[in-house]
Amino acid sequence: MEPMSLQDFVCSLDPASLPRVLQVCSGVYFQGSIYEISGNECCLSTGDLIKVTQVHLQKVVCENPETGQTMVLAPNFQGHFSLLTGPQSYGTLEELVSAANQSSKKLPICFMSTYKIATKARVVPEKQPLKLVAVEMHLGTCCARCVLDTGAQQVLLHLPLSQKGPFWELEPGTHRTLLQVLQDPALRDRLLTCPALPWCSQTLRPEYKIEAIMHMRRSVVKIPSTLEVDVEDVTASSQHIHFIQPLLLSEVLARGGPFPLPTEILEVPEGPPIFLSPWVGSLKKGRRLCIHGVASPSWRLLASTKGRKMPRHFMISGAYQGKLRRRPREFPTAYDLLGALKPGQSLRVVATKDYEGEGLENPGFTSLAMGDRLEVLRSDQALGAEDRDTDVLVCQRLSDEAEKEGEEECEGDAEHQEQIMLPLHTPGGFVEELSDGRRYSLQDLTVQFSLPCEVKVMVKDTNHPADPLTSFPGLRLEEKIVEPFLVVSLDSKPGMCFEIPPRWLDLTVAEEEEPPSQPPGSLPVATVEELTEAFYYRLRKLPTFESQAPPPRPPKSKGLSGQKKQGSKEKGIKYSQILELQEPSLLPKPKVQTWPKTTEDSSNLYSQTPGFKKGLRPTKPITQDLDNEHDYEEVVEKFLKTL
Repeated sequence: MEPMSLQDFVCSLDPASLPRVLQVCSGVYFQGSIYEISGNECCLSTGDLIKVTQVHLQKVVCENPETGQTMVLAPNFQGHFSLLTGPQSYGTLEELVSAANQSSKKLPICFMSTYKIATKARVVPEKQPLKLVAVEMHLGTCCARCVLDTGAQQVLLHLPLSQKGPFWELEPGTHRTLLQVLQDPALRDRLLTCPALPWCSQTLRPEYKIEAIMHMRRSVVKIPSTLEVDVEDVTASSQHIHFIQPLLLSEVLARGGPFPLPTEILEVPEGPPIFLSPWVGSLKKGRRLCIHGVASPSWRLLASTKGRKMPRHFMISGAYQGKLRRRPREFPTAYDLLGALKPGQSLRVVATKDYEGEGLENPGFTSLAMGDRLEVLRSDQALGAEDRDTDVLVCQRLSDEAEKEGEEECEGDAEHQEQIMLPLHTPGGFVEELSDGRRYSLQDLTVQFSLPCEVKVMVKDTNHPADPLTSFPGLRLEEKIVEPFLVVSLDSKPGMCFEIPPRWLDLTVAEEEEPPSQPPGSLPVATVEELTEAFYYRLRKLPTFESQAPPPRPPKSKGLSGQKKQGSKEKGIKYSQILELQEPSLLPKPKVQTWPKTTEDSSNLYSQTPGFKKGLRPTKPITQDLDNEHDYEEVVEKFLKTL
């Protein structure tokens, strides 16, 4: 096929022959770095291959050939078109008949008038097609016998040959719709007429939008047919060419299959890794990846290790098959106890710290000693400091007898048990009393108990030989997240699958034609992935966690603040008094007022004076009269005690 303009190719294209492969023979470039305008491709290089998949009519430009005026017709234009034989019009019917005889045309011929024609029978509208059947004498006048087809009936008219026009000769045939005209290649660039348009003759120029696939383009390319580029149809010689269309894992997840899907990695997102698993280093450009489907179930648990070392963070799949045993939970405040309290479940704890009650003026706010056993009952409000309502936790102090009797209760025990109230901001530590030795699956544990939950992995997941959770003395199951994952495997290691979250690790891949090589049987899937610390805290910022209310802020204690203010005031008074007593004068004064009037044991006097002045900076004159040695020693003694 010879090269032709893109517009000519699309206008002559049969939609039933799609898809077609085109090669760009002469490229087109726009000035600057503009790549797309209004979502359309505007830069094609010479030699590019385009696989045309769809062609959509955008609009039709209607042009008057005489004046050059244009107007735009919508694709759903309802008018009907007739084909003109040429650009020439005739002034009378006699000229029309004469031209037909000269061109050896046989009757009948079709024509129309650009003006209304009034006859005795009826009025012929303008641009209404008429069929001239014969020329004959009618009532002594040479007339043209014409037939007017109104659709419901055919009306016979006799028009004199002297009837003035102008008249236009029409090609014989039925009226055509806009789409019928555009789909007929023989009608391209032909003169047409339409009663619904203001001009006698017009030409139609359609504009299409082409949807195509190109190499290494993730989305479908949209090209306007008016783009000034020459193309050549190379469909017959390019059957072996495979157009690589990049896909994101999120797009694979959205379309839902088909699976398994063999792919090749084209691009790995930049940035720090989110998993610390060995397979992360294998996700490189050029590696083959098989996508087996969507992971089930879709929920995961975030977990952190417990111990003296730095905590490690894991994401545990809902399909984890290990067995776990509950461990006593630790609660740093009474507010954490409230979060763990569930209806119908008993919660007993032991205090791990002493709590003095912070001096609140309510007899119910009792103190706690380390080792006190409590049963959490409910939340309530009580009158606290400054006569304000304070959120409290109502607990029951358990005696040793209750510990021996366990769950049994009687009236005699009630005398040995008392109810106490703990403000929610109580800083004392608590540890849960737990006697549950049952082993739970991960799903049963999340259904029966609330999170966070302290556990110990007793039996590892048999489908995950490298399960690291059994090596830790304890795990804290923190929160459940629901996020779709894809089960994938590397072509280099087809026997082991792992799960990738497209939301946070959206690889760019390309479909492969070769089927994946899979070992027989079900494939083991890694159900535990260790998280980097940065990604773990990124997950903790999700809206699921942000919706959690922060613990209540403890109110200011009136007693403590008063004691602090009073203590600071007393210290300030003592210090100022000492300064006033110990600072020497800046100006010299007579010896009679400065030194004591005595001559006895003057050596003792001078031996104490240097010790008094050592390390002091004179800033204020002495205001007390140092008359005797006893008063002087008392001031020095007070100063030394203060220091």
